[in-house]
Amino acid sequence: MKTPYGHLSYCSNIHTGEIWSEHFAQLKQHVPEVKSQVSPKKSMGLGLRFANQASIDLQDPAHLQELKSWLTDQDLYVFTLNGFPYGGFHDTIVKDQVHAPDWTTTERRDYTIRLAHILAQLLTENEGGISTSPLSYRYWFSSEKEREEAMQTSTKHLLEVVDVLAEIEKQTGKIIHIDIEPEPDGLLSNHRDFVDWYENILLPAGNSTLIRRHIQLCFDICHYGVSFDSPKSSIAELKTKNIPVGKIQISSALRVDLRNQEAAKLEELKKYQEPVYLHQVKALRKDGTYEEFKDLDEAFAAYKPTTYEEWRVHFHVPLFLETYGFLASTQQEIRETMEIQMKSPFTRHLEIETYTWGVLPSAYQLPMADSISREIKTITDILGL
Repeated sequence: MKTPYGHLSYCSNIHTGEIWSEHFAQLKQHVPEVKSQVSPKKSMGLGLRFANQASIDLQDPAHLQELKSWLTDQDLYVFTLNGFPYGGFHDTIVKDQVHAPDWTTTERRDYTIRLAHILAQLLTENEGGISTSPLSYRYWFSSEKEREEAMQTSTKHLLEVVDVLAEIEKQTGKIIHIDIEPEPDGLLSNHRDFVDWYENILLPAGNSTLIRRHIQLCFDICHYGVSFDSPKSSIAELKTKNIPVGKIQISSALRVDLRNQEAAKLEELKKYQEPVYLHQVKALRKDGTYEEFKDLDEAFAAYKPTTYEEWRVHFHVPLFLETYGFLASTQQEIRETMEIQMKSPFTRHLEIETYTWGVLPSAYQLPMADSISREIKTITDILGL
């Protein structure tokens, strides 16, 4: 939906379906009900996720026209795509394979180019974005030299996409940007990694004007929270350095205060240990240093009583709650980011990305449309809409 602070919607990666017909069936089942609850009289924006096979299916003009007609009939519009998960994202073990194929491959490049051509045909305004992975997964490389080589290859492929996006703008007038999403344990794992790469590797490698236009940041609040990156200081640095933000992904992580009731809180946290997604942990020790763990099982194995102040856990928990029993969330980071966006907007796209409903404890689950609507209403309330 259009708000004074940008376009707001949710990401369809919550819906299953890797081939287009299956995902479209899910959209038709759930999206109209969501719209009736949150935007019955006004157009509602939609953030779509097309898996690789769906992006191939949509090369058929008939399928794309069917989607466009349905969007018009339902009074929906598209302003952003999620191009991070390439393949299976539901009903399978995802873990680190969410990064595969990574930006060192032509498969990732070509998939993103397909998404760009699709988005250019769906946009009703002149700007759209496609969020994507933080180049690769850090632990697939055994040395710093290998990581540097992967970063260089990834940058080369991204610049090839920039050339395509510049041509799309020339032909259609549509400005499309690729929004890089730093994620814990990614090759770009946090704010500092992204800024250093953008300034020292990406910009010097090509036309800086085109790069700033077509390669931007996806500011995922959950990921920033897990990394203990302050939204306020991070956004200030981005503005100072003229690094554009393509979209904010509004998402919340788990926060575990271990200064008291450690045993009870860790027992509660074990309910969130599940086999589908990566749940990276960043731990603040009592001596002020940090430890990072690839997943919850590794963090539990390393745990020693009275060692830690706090754990942050990569688990996209619902936005509407600040606490989950003994556990807390990074909802405060969401409020802080939205307050900055309200006072001085730094992007035009706001996308809610809560996708873990299926693996949450049953107490926090509702029917799909009701769950999504509750998330959207949480953000409109924060924005005072």
